[in-house]
Amino acid sequence: MKSKATINNKVELGCDVMNMNGLQPISKSERIQGVDIIRGFAIFGIFLVNMPSFNSPMLHLQPESWWPSQIDQMTLQFIDLFAQANFYTLFSFLFGFGMVLFQKRVVIKGYSFSLLVTRRLLVLLIIGCIHAFFIWHGDILISYAIIGVIFLLFYKTKPLSLLVLSLLLIFVPSLLFFGLLMLSYLVDPTSLLQNYSARIAEETAKVYSSGSITEITLQRIQDWYYVNNLDNAIFLVFALLPMFLLGAYIAKKQWFSKIESHVKAVQRLLFIAVIIAIPIKLLPYYTEKNIATDFLQDSIGGPAAAMVYASSIMLLTRNKTWQKVLSPLSFVGRLSLSNYLFQSIVCTLLFYNYGLGLYGKVTPSLGLILTIFIYSVQVVISKWWLSHYQYGPVEWIWRSLTYGKRQVFRRRVLEKGRNN
Repeated sequence: MKSKATINNKVELGCDVMNMNGLQPISKSERIQGVDIIRGFAIFGIFLVNMPSFNSPMLHLQPESWWPSQIDQMTLQFIDLFAQANFYTLFSFLFGFGMVLFQKRVVIKGYSFSLLVTRRLLVLLIIGCIHAFFIWHGDILISYAIIGVIFLLFYKTKPLSLLVLSLLLIFVPSLLFFGLLMLSYLVDPTSLLQNYSARIAEETAKVYSSGSITEITLQRIQDWYYVNNLDNAIFLVFALLPMFLLGAYIAKKQWFSKIESHVKAVQRLLFIAVIIAIPIKLLPYYTEKNIATDFLQDSIGGPAAAMVYASSIMLLTRNKTWQKVLSPLSFVGRLSLSNYLFQSIVCTLLFYNYGLGLYGKVTPSLGLILTIFIYSVQVVISKWWLSHYQYGPVEWIWRSLTYGKRQVFRRRVLEKGRNN
């Protein structure tokens, strides 16, 4: 399945910044709460998309025949419109946004950006490999780490050039490939039908629901490669890199970090994104659902919807009432990497044979309820955790390895050091 995921204000999943005494986390007053909320919302959206893949062989099954009930079909349509391809692109945007701010602060404090960013991406790659090969096949972190290296070729680019290049990489390849698919359709209408395999779906479900740990691990690696093979690599680059660039553009223009000075710009962004997102996301429903329309829905509709979410949240958080309503999402967003991995660990323990073995037994509608429940638990845990600790557990490991120095973990220790 295309779901990935898939996941701090000044950075993507949790990048460090420094105070005048060296490498220290930013204070609460320095955070951009709106960006934390966006990240927390993205964690929920990624979970929505990932849930069917956690509990069923979505890579190979035909949803209409696997779950024929109307409530399940409506649930899948809701996920398709609201979440599919919208949230891994949103995180890609946040990645580029954070990388620019991270680089500025590293340089100001006199540290080597090239050294820190190399360590940072390498550690992210290692975390992604552990996640993909030993927890769940739908990992997005490996892709972020690799494409993050490509992004380093562009982070010094001027804002206007970043914007132009981002839009070109989104629209030109998408429209060209869509045109090729439609030409194929004119020659042979059956060429665009989705390719499902009931046999492979059944075999995959059997492994995850009743196989040994070794069999599940081998199946997990096989499923990861099914999506992340060399043939699909170019599509991953065109899906993620332009959003990295767009995030870098908005970071350099300071649209989100100084929202009050750029309200009109963000409003224009919202308007344009809505105009693009609505018709493209609905395309398979008012024309014909096939490979071509699904591709355009994801490649253009996904990034547009991502910007609808990001710009809407930033505008809403200017209002104190909305800021209070949305603030619980910020707790999850500040621990986004830990929460992303937490979802995978919990769900594989629920669904795989080495846990409760519920794989293949959960419908999309029940999966939606589980998603909301587990995410709500994450909000509560995240709020409690942040009252005691400065970072999430995985963020702490990531930062410590990035800087080559053990980071202060407990909040009271950090606050005592600041008071002194």
